[in-house]
Amino acid sequence: MFNANNTLKTVRTDYQKGFLTEETVLENPFHQFEAWLSEAFDTGNDYANAMVLSTVDAHQMPDSRVVLLRNISYGGLTFYTNYKSKKASDIKTNHNASILFFWPDMERQVRIEGAIEVLPVKESDDYFESRPFESKVGAWVSHQSQVLKSLADLETSYEHELQKYAGKKVPRPAHWGGYVLVPQKFEFWQGRASRLHDRIQYRKASETKWTIERLMP
Repeated sequence: MFNANNTLKTVRTDYQKGFLTEETVLENPFHQFEAWLSEAFDTGNDYANAMVLSTVDAHQMPDSRVVLLRNISYGGLTFYTNYKSKKASDIKTNHNASILFFWPDMERQVRIEGAIEVLPVKESDDYFESRPFESKVGAWVSHQSQVLKSLADLETSYEHELQKYAGKKVPRPAHWGGYVLVPQKFEFWQGRASRLHDRIQYRKASETKWTIERLMP
């Protein structure tokens, strides 16, 4: 018996902060997403660009983790990571993935499905150059998702790399760079009272058009 179970059974929220209709949403889902993202930042949410990225590996096992949205470009939503990480391995095996944004203060979610592509090298170079010095060095040190024998080993390697690049330009590692998820579907979720939530879905109908439809809550 876990002590949290009693709380989990009884915690309730009746969502009453907004509504969403087919008539009020914007025609283009990227514009609708940008509007909601901007509102999330305006509420003081410094992590409004945090998104749950879900991938599937070669054994059909799904895996999720939080990454940061860094741009809306190249026809989709971009993020950066280690190309030798678990997520990168999954993407290489199956480029279909999903993204979830959750903004509890506004009682909103956005779900996005699509295929992931590698960003151009120059885009990764430019973004890497904008990162703080310590983060650039960290990209060289971390063998992301690999088993680490001890924290001391990581800290020693990091200190060594800090000294190595002190006063120098840190080049982007070939194993680090960007991806873009190109959406085929968006779903905008607005919490409503009595669990009768608003769910407006956009399905890509052509290169320039989206089909807008309401889903049951």
